[in-house]
Amino acid sequence: MKYDPALERSPLPYSPFKSCTVPRPIGWLSSISPDGVENLAPYSQWQNLTFDPPMVMFSANQYPDGRRKDTVLNAEQTGWFVWNMATYDLREAVNISAMALPFEENEFDRAGITKRYAELSPTPMVAESPVHFECRYLSTHRMTGNSNVGTIDIVFAQVERIHINDEVLTVDGRLDIQKIRPLARMGYHDYTSITETFEMKIPQASDDEAYGLAGQPA
Repeated sequence: MKYDPALERSPLPYSPFKSCTVPRPIGWLSSISPDGVENLAPYSQWQNLTFDPPMVMFSANQYPDGRRKDTVLNAEQTGWFVWNMATYDLREAVNISAMALPFEENEFDRAGITKRYAELSPTPMVAESPVHFECRYLSTHRMTGNSNVGTIDIVFAQVERIHINDEVLTVDGRLDIQKIRPLARMGYHDYTSITETFEMKIPQASDDEAYGLAGQPA
């Protein structure tokens, strides 16, 4: 089977596009408006870009009526947002925070999770999440789609502070992924959580390259 998505509809009853790039890490992003309205929303188009310095990106589709997402506007207007690691234990809260609530309604309250605040900005964070990135906004790149909802804002940011709960670290100083069970997005309405890992070293690659240590402060 093959088809050209720009010219024809998928021959399958459900579009396979989002189900091909899997699993996708979830950008569970908290932000605050200049007026102090707090926001929390998950984005499945989220990724790290580089580690020296650590930089990240997420893309946010517009609403069908052309409105831009609150997270994008808040990041642009305040200069900050926070990434909260989504986990299997927090899956229901992640799902609730995906609801399109009125601007003035707080997703933290609706999802029943605890807030604590970032140190570099007044941005709320999910206290139950084991890892947080305090992200300083850099720029937005807009790409126009074939429809309002197909148009996206791609937001770039630099990670200025990283918080890790000591309870999710192994004795040798690594993240205990099997304990954390990070949540990831599949296609359709499907998600997955990481419960198994295996190690495979690139031949002749140094540990500095493998663990992202090159260029790190001494």
